[in-house]
Amino acid sequence: MLDQKLIRENPTFVEENLSLRGKVYNISQIHELTVKKKDIDIEISSLQSESKKLSKSIGEAIGKSQNKNSQQLNDLKKKGNEYRIKISELEEKQKVLDKQLDDEIYNLPNFPSKDAPIGKDESDNVQLKTWGDPFRKENIKSHWEIGESLKIFDSLKTTKISKSRFITLTGNGARLERALINFMLDMHIKNGYLELMPPALVNSESLKGSGQLPKFSNESFKCSNDDLWLSPTAEVPLTAFHRNQIIDPKQLPIKYVAYSPCFRREAGSYGRDTKGLIRLHQFNKVELYWFCDPRKSLEAHKKITSDAESILKKLNLPYRLVDICTGDLGFSSSRTFDLEVWLPSSKCYREISSCSNCLDFQARRSSIRSKIDKKNTYLHTLNGSGLAVGRTMAAILENGQQSDGSVKIPDALVPYFGSNFLKTA
Repeated sequence: MLDQKLIRENPTFVEENLSLRGKVYNISQIHELTVKKKDIDIEISSLQSESKKLSKSIGEAIGKSQNKNSQQLNDLKKKGNEYRIKISELEEKQKVLDKQLDDEIYNLPNFPSKDAPIGKDESDNVQLKTWGDPFRKENIKSHWEIGESLKIFDSLKTTKISKSRFITLTGNGARLERALINFMLDMHIKNGYLELMPPALVNSESLKGSGQLPKFSNESFKCSNDDLWLSPTAEVPLTAFHRNQIIDPKQLPIKYVAYSPCFRREAGSYGRDTKGLIRLHQFNKVELYWFCDPRKSLEAHKKITSDAESILKKLNLPYRLVDICTGDLGFSSSRTFDLEVWLPSSKCYREISSCSNCLDFQARRSSIRSKIDKKNTYLHTLNGSGLAVGRTMAAILENGQQSDGSVKIPDALVPYFGSNFLKTA
């Protein structure tokens, strides 16, 4: 959430920064609302101060007067009542303005970082480095062909259970998914993360706090009888875990890791990646999340990215690191580094983790602060997949495929999976 004071005092600066996202933003209406809101706040404060003085005068007059119904006392009481009525009327206007401002400001995205490459879309993203040797051979099979051959998942039968874009993992497929989740969690816990297992259902305030609502309501699944939604990512409940809290600075940085099922409608992606594990309505993910001192978030961003990278390195999966341009940034992010894993069948890299620094955007929406330099300050939040489990499985199947139809399991995963190769049962 952007700062109301900044919008009120420097609307041109706000428009210029938002426009770095490749879209023209006109916030004149929001600016006008912030000015009105400030004027009402000042007027209420002034009236409350006058009312306080009047109450004191009434008290003193009562103490001195023998006649409790004197004209002077009645006039003072009448004026006090007028103050209360006026304050009440202004507070009602204040509530309406607060609601209007929330509706407008909560739809504004975060400012892009000055360090993010300027660009309009993903074609302007900048590759920072590559790691590993991409697997290139003739007659490469896709991960869904390998999966069907090894009978480790079933999408056809799953449509009878729910609908398309869901999948049922079977036998060694379920076993491999479990192995990956445990491996990732153990790795991150060793790196100093505290494991949480949050609810899969979250309320509207939680989605609003992390930036999914109100803008992306069409991309989430809502329960019809409750104010609850299926969580699109553990980023949502992890942000909300400290909502409306002032955190002891001695606890910083707070580093969480959480496994969770994630649910997304994938609005606007129909026709893309309809087969396999890349774009499902339900998928598993291990999420990394930081709350940190604002002065240290740039270094924290490098570290959370490095922690996500370490999983790919341990699994020996070739990948590249990409700096996301201003026009392709997520709504809540100021700067994002994407990790893209190599998928041999499509001869390209595909996103497997987005590591984002949201600065104080989510903390401001969720009122998460800490006493820094004797002042209550909004913290900076960072998040990154560590990793998306289904996409990791897809990469293992494709990069580890053998000529006999089996799949080589990465050495680091063998203790969790229990075998060096994935074969037909």
